[in-house]
Amino acid sequence: MNKKDLINFVAGETGCTKKDAAIMVTATVAGIKSGIMNDGKVGLVGFGTFKAVARKARTARNPQTGEPVEVPARMVPVWKASKILKEEVITLSLPEAE
Repeated sequence: MNKKDLINFVAGETGCTKKDAAIMVTATVAGIKSGIMNDGKVGLVGFGTFKAVARKARTARNPQTGEPVEVPARMVPVWKASKILKEEVITLSLPEAE
């Protein structure tokens, strides 16, 4: 599902126009971004938690040359699924092997 599909889903579930659904989806994403930037964390019960975490500086290797490359410390966004969502996904059937 991409953003367009999500907008169509929201419009269908709420009975609003696609234009209004697009505004809602865009506002939700902006709210999550703002929450991460300002509070460091956004929790949605039954879905998961978005937050910013610190990554330490480290030495990596360039895969082409094997040369060491210094990767600086930085903040990165992460998402952790809620227990409820994990349990719902577990109940999905696996695709058939071809």
